[in-house]
Amino acid sequence: MSAVTVFLGLGSNLGNRQRSIERAAELLSEALESIQLSTIYTAPPMYEERQPEFLNAVLRGKTQLSPTKLLGLVKQIEADMGRTPGPKHGPRILDIDILFYGNQVVDMPTLTIPHPGIPERPFVLAPLAEIAPEVRHPVMGSTSAEMLKRIGGAGDVKPFDAVAAYWAGLQRGRHPIPLRDWPG
Repeated sequence: MSAVTVFLGLGSNLGNRQRSIERAAELLSEALESIQLSTIYTAPPMYEERQPEFLNAVLRGKTQLSPTKLLGLVKQIEADMGRTPGPKHGPRILDIDILFYGNQVVDMPTLTIPHPGIPERPFVLAPLAEIAPEVRHPVMGSTSAEMLKRIGGAGDVKPFDAVAAYWAGLQRGRHPIPLRDWPG
């Protein structure tokens, strides 16, 4: 089997959100080849609004894993990083969605590819259009850039400014959180 290009959506709105996304990308790089991570974006929650803002990114990579084995990998990474079962669209330390698996369409009880939420989610389309504006939805036929334009653009989804967020947290009286992990 030759390697297939996959796109994964990464999101977090609990804990050190930036580090969760970066660590997930690191762990995924152990199983995927040629990975590229988009800019990390900040986005208001979309479905359940009474929760913290999300950070989101899209990762592109190549894999020889089947769709179901890839699903197993992302679920294991979520669990290893502390994700626990909770309400649908609720707060989470880490969420990894399989957006595209090449041009394949998968419709199983536990896995749907392409991810059904892609066309309506600016927090997915903005980072996806950043790293792959010409990637086509295998069912709709639209590119990621066209889908983003169709929903009116990125709206409240903006590139995340880690330094500004750090200082804003200190001004609100939060204890400093290291921007990087320190050995020890």
